[in-house]
Amino acid sequence: MATKRTQEIVEALRDYCAAEALGPGGQLPPERDLARRLGCSRETLRKALAELERAGDLWRHVGQGTFLGSRPLGHPVREAILVQGASPLQLMQARLTLEPSVAAEAAMLATPASIAYLSGLVDQGRRARTRSDCERLDTAFHRGIAEVTGNPILLGLLDYLAGVRRHAAWQREWDITYRTLGVDAFTERHSQQHKEVVTCIRRGAAIEASDAMRRHLQTIFSAMKGAGLPS
Repeated sequence: MATKRTQEIVEALRDYCAAEALGPGGQLPPERDLARRLGCSRETLRKALAELERAGDLWRHVGQGTFLGSRPLGHPVREAILVQGASPLQLMQARLTLEPSVAAEAAMLATPASIAYLSGLVDQGRRARTRSDCERLDTAFHRGIAEVTGNPILLGLLDYLAGVRRHAAWQREWDITYRTLGVDAFTERHSQQHKEVVTCIRRGAAIEASDAMRRHLQTIFSAMKGAGLPS
């Protein structure tokens, strides 16, 4: 929640834009100049700009500036906005798009050592008895599959999605799903599906590994929808 001072600068920014007749696409002055005009620190200004960005009233691009209105199509969305704006179900949709392909790639590249590592994570996951342990080992398992590919881009994407899972919205909604399923049922089914993915990877069966990963993530996706989470 914005502080009183931040909210004052938010309103001052709106008044400034109106006085300068800045419409959609109009560019705001550099932060140094804008902070001086509004009589605030650059830190407070940035917080106010972030509030307006979250509201969709402006957008920022590093190296280009701050502009009024909605971000045009084709411009990258800042990571912080993605984290704050994505729902848990949208995260699962992204994982369903990406991770089956990562599993297929791992099946073509896995070594005996990497398969042993993944199998060890499956065994540890089966012994987990708390939500935090389940989530930690689940993250390690899915990251481990990306590690098998040796592709830093895929690994970076999985790390990014794991970061979204640490966000408060995901944690809150995931706790509802976890409690709805029950710890024992969740742990056993989760671990069995992880084992099926590893079995396919061990056989070098790319299509089967992709299908097994998709079924696993679809199980979680369906459970979250069944818990009544908003899309």
